[in-house]
Amino acid sequence: MKKRFSFGFGALVLTAALAGCGGSPGTTTTSTPAASSAAPSSASATASSTAAASGADMMIAPSSAGQIVVDSEGMSLYFFTKDVKDSGTSACTEACLAAWPIFTTTSEAPTVEGVTGTVGTIASPDGKKHVTLNGMPLYYYAKDKAPGDVTGQGVGGVWYLVSPAGEMIK
Repeated sequence: MKKRFSFGFGALVLTAALAGCGGSPGTTTTSTPAASSAAPSSASATASSTAAASGADMMIAPSSAGQIVVDSEGMSLYFFTKDVKDSGTSACTEACLAAWPIFTTTSEAPTVEGVTGTVGTIASPDGKKHVTLNGMPLYYYAKDKAPGDVTGQGVGGVWYLVSPAGEMIK
């Protein structure tokens, strides 16, 4: 009886050891990294990571105001109602630019993902390429601190988020 117990115990140990290897001979066990605890927690953060991966300068993202145009980091972009379409200039100057920095690019043709309006550039006062959508300059709002922030919407009745078609969202 003692031999039977030893044989049964040995078989159990061998089975457990093989199971710990992750498979039978000739197979490979793979594992995937655990999901990061810093995974995006909002749709705009997901948009940001998608834009960065695609290399797009501008894309669309969901917001409390609906689908909006954002930069490659997921930061909201705005139109200024005092700008004149296709004028080639910005009506936001000096102190205005501290609160409403311009959206610039280094590219001759900014890349977009999901934006259907006509994208272009105009020269900014400091010689950078100020991005336009449907002939209107685009801006950030300095008080927007994180992707998905839309705190500039409707400020002063003259600043509005931008739709994917390049229209003001009022």
